[in-house]
Amino acid sequence: MRFSRAFIPTLRDDPAEADTISHKLLLRGGFIRRVASGIYEWLPLGLRVLKKVEGIVREEMNAIAGQEVLLPVVQPKELWEQSGRWQKYGKELLRIKDRKDAEFCLSPTAEEVITTLVARNVRSWRSLPLMLYQIGTKFRDEIRPRFGLLRGREFIMKDAYSFHADEADAERYYDEIKGAYCKVFDRLGLKYRAVEAETGPIGGSFSHEFMVLAETGEDLIVYCTGCDYAANLERAECGENGVQSSTSDVPGPEDFATPGLYSVEDVAKFLKTEKNRFVKTLFYWADAKKPVVCLLRGDHELNEAKLRRALKAGDLKRMEEAEYEKLCGAPVGFAGPQGLSARAKKTNAEAVVIGDHAVKTVTDGVSGANKKDFHTQHLQYGRDFDADLFADLRLAMEGDACPRCGKGNLAFLRGIEVGHVFKLGTKYSVALEANYLDPQGKAKPMIMGCYGIGVSRIVATAVEQSSDKDGIIWPRTMAPYQIIVTAIDITKDERIRKEAESIYEGLKAAGLEVLLDDRDEQAGVKFKDADLLGIPLGVRVSSRTLKDNQAELKLRNGAPKRVPLAEAAAQAQSELANYRL
Repeated sequence: MRFSRAFIPTLRDDPAEADTISHKLLLRGGFIRRVASGIYEWLPLGLRVLKKVEGIVREEMNAIAGQEVLLPVVQPKELWEQSGRWQKYGKELLRIKDRKDAEFCLSPTAEEVITTLVARNVRSWRSLPLMLYQIGTKFRDEIRPRFGLLRGREFIMKDAYSFHADEADAERYYDEIKGAYCKVFDRLGLKYRAVEAETGPIGGSFSHEFMVLAETGEDLIVYCTGCDYAANLERAECGENGVQSSTSDVPGPEDFATPGLYSVEDVAKFLKTEKNRFVKTLFYWADAKKPVVCLLRGDHELNEAKLRRALKAGDLKRMEEAEYEKLCGAPVGFAGPQGLSARAKKTNAEAVVIGDHAVKTVTDGVSGANKKDFHTQHLQYGRDFDADLFADLRLAMEGDACPRCGKGNLAFLRGIEVGHVFKLGTKYSVALEANYLDPQGKAKPMIMGCYGIGVSRIVATAVEQSSDKDGIIWPRTMAPYQIIVTAIDITKDERIRKEAESIYEGLKAAGLEVLLDDRDEQAGVKFKDADLLGIPLGVRVSSRTLKDNQAELKLRNGAPKRVPLAEAAAQAQSELANYRL
């Protein structure tokens, strides 16, 4: 492609709307343009990158017996009601009506449609396992679309679904697709980690996220310095570390006045003590009706996903101030664990008090006194307060002991989620009647797996991971063009044009993707555009290089070097073959 004929509307300055590196550079490089909040047009350069990502994903899905389909973006309400997700999915599900007032949604995912398709067309165990996938447009009505392609409302996703006769085969395929995902991200030249994760609104029993490592990532990856354990912050385990406190040599509970001191931080400063001596008391509704009292150590934060799992609850909601006060008998900030189990059960027979394991390690503890403007000190677990059950409820912290190997410590990295694999079990197959007949003729629900890759998000993620002050540095497999041939002062010397075009044609004949910068622009403009676009290798032809019968080669992330003009095309191919970020 000749630059003079290409539609590449580059920008010299960062757009005011852009708030991340990828957002700025993809807009400046003419890869995308904004249509509305969270909705983008893909321009020719951007589409070339997107299609390369799609191609690699498609090849690896086909390699593990995946079969591609294309499912509708507009899906009927009835299917989502049958699965129970029409209301549960929330406001991110964009609901619409047609002219007959029939209700539909714009697909954010395709479990309902794909499961119904298989339910209507697969009958026997002989047809299993089966994996179907698609690469297409999804829509989620994000409350705050931001960061360009990283959190848009409309996006391109690969979603795949597998169907199995038993758990063993579903487990086998889960591991197989995890391996295929690693191949995808390896081929794309991305630095990533696979981490244990929450299942979220998709549901299922277990999942892994694939996180591209980037300092600008929104997500925290928790990993062990001594083994291969890794999880996202929501899922990261903490275990039962520490020794249970003893009641010996600790005086009985004593209330003391703390007017206007609500928080652990304020009371700790007042007492000149550490936050790990405190017991925090939090109040929730589980599934909108069961009161829950949650106990945490003062220096820890609650992980609501863990609390929800421990309670086997569908939803959690913090209690309102009036509800809090009714249950503990004091304003917000003055609740304590002493006597709460009995008080909660008196208020509601179904109330439950649940503590994090670390609460049992608190010695000579401090908490609210369950009365306004007072706290209590010298609290001991087992003597002064108890819980109905204990579980791992807190967010992991850097330096915690690894819950798996016990030898290493937990450390944090930042990352961006680009893929997610789920073990769904029979959640959708039971709801949507996706059954098969086993060898004895007995009907059984299919075991399912679900596997997503954010294709358009990968494009932005690659830029977040690999760029500099001058622009994008694309991995070779994702670059819109592999080589840019730059003719400098092209209008001043016909030989410059001739030699540049000769190299251009030679590289095209060798099967490479080449952009010829044949514009009548200053050398500085051309060099800045080449760097901005992130093309892996540049071949430069100018009066200076031709004076010595040479051309100049420059890798996007390297220094320029001269090569004989006659060898320029061959040398360029060799340099490109060895190109690594």
